[in-house]
Amino acid sequence: MNIERTSEHSIDFCMLDYQCSYLPEKKTRMFYRYMRHASKEHVTELIRRGWRRFGCYFFHPICAGCSGCKSLRIDAENFTFSKSQRRVMKKNRDTLIYIRKPSMTRDHLDLYNRFHKHKSETSGWSYTPVNSHLYYENFVDGAHNFGKEVLYFIDERLVGVDLIDITDDGISSIYFYYDPDYSKYSLGTYSLLMQIQFARQLGLKWIYLGYWVEGCRSFAYKMNFRPMEILDGFPPLEEEPQWRLLEPISKIPMAGNGTQTARGQGEKRKA
Repeated sequence: MNIERTSEHSIDFCMLDYQCSYLPEKKTRMFYRYMRHASKEHVTELIRRGWRRFGCYFFHPICAGCSGCKSLRIDAENFTFSKSQRRVMKKNRDTLIYIRKPSMTRDHLDLYNRFHKHKSETSGWSYTPVNSHLYYENFVDGAHNFGKEVLYFIDERLVGVDLIDITDDGISSIYFYYDPDYSKYSLGTYSLLMQIQFARQLGLKWIYLGYWVEGCRSFAYKMNFRPMEILDGFPPLEEEPQWRLLEPISKIPMAGNGTQTARGQGEKRKA
């Protein structure tokens, strides 16, 4: 591990190469910035430039010989619900929603582990039960005044947890997990539709959706939320990011297994 202290407010470092979760034939390397006290304004500028956040760790890929990860954001202001998305909203008309600061309970840990065990059996994800220390480090710590969790309840049971950051210009999707027994409710899609609703209520334009990797089937759902913009690379803070409209894709390649790790290449998955 190579660590360099860049200022009194952050520590920048990168890990050694490891197998890419999105393109298994490639290796990946992540650049991290650890900040215990990140302001909402600073986080906004990082997210606009393609950074992601887990806990106090901000990161983006710096893979040798590969620039496959492109950042995506949904134009919530101009988004139009499709017929199938309206059906999802109707299915969840009795689903209760609570928004609050991120927390950790036994219900959180049990749901998270049940979701990942299910994914290991159905989608080939690697599975190691999360403990309270790791969950807190990734999903509770570092939220400050911008990180929130959106809790979804059906029949008085916690069935979904959506971790988000509310920035100055949008909502950044961090992570979502749900109860596999309630798959018929399409909770992943519903949670993203609700993010769009929240953004509109708050007067925010964008939903920062993480990365798109051509050929990775785990990202196929993202193409159902348009209009959308795409960003190449990860420009420094002194440069303005050049987002551009993502043109329609007639056919989405399906390759790779989309395996996930807790930090570094963590991606929000939709049901």
